[in-house]
Amino acid sequence: MAPDTSTATPTDAAILEAVAAEQADAVDLLADLVREPSMLGQEQGAQDIMAGVFGTMGLEVDRFEVDLAAISHLPGFSPPLVDYSGRENVVGISRPKGPVRGRSLILNGHIDVVPPGDESQWTDPPFSPVVRDGRLYGRGGGDMKAGIVAYVAAMKALARLGFRPAAPVYLQSVIEEECTGNGALACLHRGYRADAAIIPEPFNHSLMTAQLGVMWFTVDLQGTPAHVLDTSAGSNAIEALFPIVQSLKRLEEAWNGADCRHACYEGHRHPINFNVGKISGGDWTSSVPAVARFDLRVGFFPGKPLEEVKREVEDAIHAGTPNGITATVSYGGFHAEGAVMDLDWPMMKSLSAIHQEITGSTIEHLASTATTDARFFILYGDTPATCYGPEATRIHGIDESVSLDSLHTVTKVLALFIARWCGLERL
Repeated sequence: MAPDTSTATPTDAAILEAVAAEQADAVDLLADLVREPSMLGQEQGAQDIMAGVFGTMGLEVDRFEVDLAAISHLPGFSPPLVDYSGRENVVGISRPKGPVRGRSLILNGHIDVVPPGDESQWTDPPFSPVVRDGRLYGRGGGDMKAGIVAYVAAMKALARLGFRPAAPVYLQSVIEEECTGNGALACLHRGYRADAAIIPEPFNHSLMTAQLGVMWFTVDLQGTPAHVLDTSAGSNAIEALFPIVQSLKRLEEAWNGADCRHACYEGHRHPINFNVGKISGGDWTSSVPAVARFDLRVGFFPGKPLEEVKREVEDAIHAGTPNGITATVSYGGFHAEGAVMDLDWPMMKSLSAIHQEITGSTIEHLASTATTDARFFILYGDTPATCYGPEATRIHGIDESVSLDSLHTVTKVLALFIARWCGLERL
């Protein structure tokens, strides 16, 4: 009688060989995704590619728009900046054909990218990917389309060997990570849960242990117009920006102080950062400007309530507002709480061990000074989550790039993680 091989699993060496065989296709897919300028409101070209990839892999494909009415009352919701019509999340679902023998997994990545800025400063056009010296250059290549490609290639490598996970795996390509996170929240509302979630954000093979909260503010300043022959007759809304920003900087320094410092950030020199990201104002060079607007991003430590953040920032804005100026604060974009990952979670231990096996080095821990969609899984989805992804440079900057060797390493780690976490069964 022939031996029963239905539950046999491939060796680690075979999985790594299969990952190597997927590398060329992975780079091609990454280039295809970078060619799609999937900025806010323009994500669908890239999402069409992802739906096609998931379908070709034999996965069940779930495409759905964010239902604003359904999520607007949920914890973690952020006020959106643009309409959701025609903008879809795409999820590829792998289900075992036999009994579930492993633990379920979410592999999440965001398809949206930030604007390229002044394209004349780029060595090559930002949405024309170029491979040079082992790196792929292009907007979104690092943040975070390479991470999406890594989890696709990891699943394809296992299929190349004739296997699939023996537990449900949900491959999520979501919108709006860069401004609200409502794409990931919509997945949560749709019912996606798992025993763990990994987001391959480009944090250079580190294991995320914490992330800050982030909130966006818009401040409108109203002054009094006047002819410049007598500027004292007016109130200059643009000049009012300077004392307000100084007041905000004092609050920033207070939040960075030792008495406010979160334990996860004790070794960080300056974890809390405020950023004035946009400014507009005035209407005529020889008139005292009566209106100005600026957009502000603030970071804050995990555990700090959102309402407390709003109150302290608004107090700082009003404390710095000169006489004769009215400051009005409004909100759109991030209302993101901070989150902490537990190093004792089994998924954290497994990722750390596999990283060491593949790289020969102990994994570094990262308390991030930014936010990611990991917060939704941890805070609202009862799903342990972290970020582990490739090495990238100049994300959100000029000549963004990602290391292709790093992409390969992350794919190897994810493939072994899937095999061990979920178990494997024959296709």
